[in-house]
Amino acid sequence: MSDKKHPFDVLNQLATLRRYARSLVRNPDDAEDLVHDALVKAYERKGTFRTNANLRNWLLSIVHNTHIDRLRRKRSTEARHQAAADLGETAHHADPDQSIRLRQLREAFFALPDEQRDALHLVAIEGLSYQEAADALSIPVGTLMSRLSRARARLRAFEENGRRLPAAGSHLTIIEGGRDDTR
Repeated sequence: MSDKKHPFDVLNQLATLRRYARSLVRNPDDAEDLVHDALVKAYERKGTFRTNANLRNWLLSIVHNTHIDRLRRKRSTEARHQAAADLGETAHHADPDQSIRLRQLREAFFALPDEQRDALHLVAIEGLSYQEAADALSIPVGTLMSRLSRARARLRAFEENGRRLPAAGSHLTIIEGGRDDTR
């Protein structure tokens, strides 16, 4: 099926939408609900979609905005952390070291602030360009680049610090003079 013949073919976008929704809510059932709600909104707003526009980016933007709307209505930090923990426990790999490593990376990824995690997911996992990701998040490209830089710095710090997650609410330490005298 050509996008030219069927410019509103959302079936080919479902895997991408589900991955992104799962990244946002960290729970498979909630992710399905989020995708469902977003697709209902997309169908209701079908008339606003320009046939020459990128359907994937338009749908990702709707998923993102639907998620933000949900957070504004009900934000529960404990539920988010529990959902992330549950998702981490569902990974099944033959190699125990790989399973531990994957769980640690997933925890580090979910420990990122929401804005940084969303930006990193769209660029690194979904493969969107900076401009496409910025459009999906409704932010300037410079802001996206800043969020990506901070996310990558936090993940590098995670690797360099023996894979210890930063404490809740902690920030990266700025080291002046090229050395850290706190060790």
